[in-house]
Amino acid sequence: MQIHEGVVDGDEMLTTSSEQLAEAAFARARAAHGHVVTYSPKVFIPLTHLCRDRCGYCTFAQAPARVSAPFMSLDEVMDVANAGRDVGATEALFTLGERPELRYDEAARWLAARGYRSTVDYVVTAAQMVLESTGLLPHVNAGALYEFELRQLRSVAASQGMMLESLADLAAHRLSPDKEPARRLATLEAAGQLQIPFTTGLLVGIGETRAERITTLEAIAASHARHGQVQEVIIQNFLPKAHTAMAHAPAAADEEFFWTIAVARLLLPDDIHLQAPPNLSDEPTRLLAYGIDDFGGISAVTKDHVNPERAWPAIATLAAQCDARGFVLTPRLTVYPAHVTREGFLDDAVRPHVLAHSDAGSLGRDDQWHSGAEAAPPPPPRSVARSSAVTHILERYQPGYRFEHAELVTLFDARGGDFNAIVELADHVRRERSGDTVSFVVNRNINYTNVCTFKCRFCAFSKGPLSLNLRGDPYLLTLEEITERVREAYERGATEVCLQGGIHPNFDGEYYVDVVAAVKAGAPSIHIHAFSALEVFEGARRSGQDLTTYLSRLKAAGLRTLPGTAAEILDDRVRRILCPDKLSSDQWLDVHRAAHTVGLNSNITIMFGAVEDSHSWATHLMRTRELQEETGGFTEFVPLPFVHMATPLFLRGKSRKGPTFREAVLMHAVARLHYATRIDNIQVSWVKMGVEGSRRILQAGANDVGGTLMDENISRAAGAVHGQLMDVGMLERLVEPLGRPLRQRTTLYQALA
Repeated sequence: MQIHEGVVDGDEMLTTSSEQLAEAAFARARAAHGHVVTYSPKVFIPLTHLCRDRCGYCTFAQAPARVSAPFMSLDEVMDVANAGRDVGATEALFTLGERPELRYDEAARWLAARGYRSTVDYVVTAAQMVLESTGLLPHVNAGALYEFELRQLRSVAASQGMMLESLADLAAHRLSPDKEPARRLATLEAAGQLQIPFTTGLLVGIGETRAERITTLEAIAASHARHGQVQEVIIQNFLPKAHTAMAHAPAAADEEFFWTIAVARLLLPDDIHLQAPPNLSDEPTRLLAYGIDDFGGISAVTKDHVNPERAWPAIATLAAQCDARGFVLTPRLTVYPAHVTREGFLDDAVRPHVLAHSDAGSLGRDDQWHSGAEAAPPPPPRSVARSSAVTHILERYQPGYRFEHAELVTLFDARGGDFNAIVELADHVRRERSGDTVSFVVNRNINYTNVCTFKCRFCAFSKGPLSLNLRGDPYLLTLEEITERVREAYERGATEVCLQGGIHPNFDGEYYVDVVAAVKAGAPSIHIHAFSALEVFEGARRSGQDLTTYLSRLKAAGLRTLPGTAAEILDDRVRRILCPDKLSSDQWLDVHRAAHTVGLNSNITIMFGAVEDSHSWATHLMRTRELQEETGGFTEFVPLPFVHMATPLFLRGKSRKGPTFREAVLMHAVARLHYATRIDNIQVSWVKMGVEGSRRILQAGANDVGGTLMDENISRAAGAVHGQLMDVGMLERLVEPLGRPLRQRTTLYQALA
């Protein structure tokens, strides 16, 4: 068999064995999807078992006399959905017979009595209720639908599906008007025109030939080439069932099943995922060798109502079997990542619910942890599977290595054994570069105003003039109040005061100079760590001075270092979403370049987990390292996981729920490797990560726990539950289980006795 530039000779395939195809199919699947294999945690909602079709192999369809009611009630639907939500499911799979009201009066009367014109109308109501009440993402398999019906469902379902099964004229479909090939193809085409993430597939072994399977696959590929709607193709093997017309037909032969999987992988575009149901094979992970990358929906709550005699595999068992073959089993959403990020493929009413379940790669969140919340972090992965990509990067790594952008992305996307290897190396580099000491500074935060003219969509702290009823009352501390808070902090042992606030419309450039003077009046020797890049930029602009001149004035007044805040993500594509009226990436870098030029050190922050992905993280790390190589003025890197709960961006359905714990750990670990020899202090924010989360980060490359933070208000305003003060005793208890010494430091990382 010859494969030239991805083009496969279908005629030659007809006589090629599955084993001969397997190597090429496996290689293509791995090139497209790596060593991650996915599944969707779901509940199965069989809305009706009535169907006007009489397929020769189906036991799902029942006559009215064999069911307790023509349709599940909405209460029954919600009971199943709530049970799924409670165990971490993200998908609600609606499966039903096709147009039963056209065959059974009982179905038509049931619908009419409740005000529904059709089964599809009822599905829309049920799916909308599940979506809005539980957040589960509906995936609807309602069969061959017309354009207006697909459009109805699009507003309440994240994805839809319909198996083509076969485009051949088969005896199994003789009594099934909805299985007429032209109708099925018309539905597939309409789904594409409506930009619906769509699932389709083949049923192998119901009387079709190899050539007919290839014809069906080619039709799917052609429709996808026109519209890009096909997110996955299912290759399902026929198993005979009692009490059906095909009860005595042979099951699909393994050779035909494996052959079809391999051919599908070679014929279909790489961006179409390939699935085989894991409960229909005795050894489901064997199918990975033929090119699948997904196991479909698996439920911890409901049985497979289409194949009730075949139990779902336990996720832990399937994960262990995948691991043994070198794969990491990972949850996904009912809509695949490419269709989450592709413009136009999700309805505005559905997208917020998708984002709420998504990680940075638009797969499913793999834990219940959220930054700033109380949930305990998950244990480290038990997987030992490693990818060659991460292995090769880590093998050639040594401190000072200059990562390429793509390498950083690969590390940020790591899972399973790759994740553990990165964490282990980061902790080793931390030990070499920074020792075992965990450092901290005694400081006080003073957020002198929450009034701000800027409209950062992630900020729950600032208040504009039209938000008087939100987030408490607007305030502006007097200079005398600032002086008194500094004096109080100094008397309580603080060596640093950190000052930041909103950009008040009444501030001029002199205000920030006056604030520094007010701090000096309260404690002349205290270290003044103050003013975000935005505050400096606005102060310079409002005073009509260039950055270097203005920063020199602040330094002369007593300013000693700048925090790295207002960086968010140094990727202007993302900044246009997060903070469209704020300073640009270049302007943030310009402020810190100017600060370093006049002798002011600063730090780097990154706010991550809102709307960006690992490509943006890599851009941020590369740009800041470049500036550090130029100036050497950064003292530390401080990741700030997005706290989502009360932020405008999340409440409007425009963001994720912050990073997953895996992503938060990797941000610190990858940064340790990336900045090593340039910046040797990696700080964990206990306000964002919590006590146990901070311990884990301290074993993944971090060496510093930041400040005691008397009066930290910004994270609390966003919904963080962790305290506003971590005294030295609490920090000692945080570090004690690690067996590492805790030591107080200055802002510039000089040890204090």
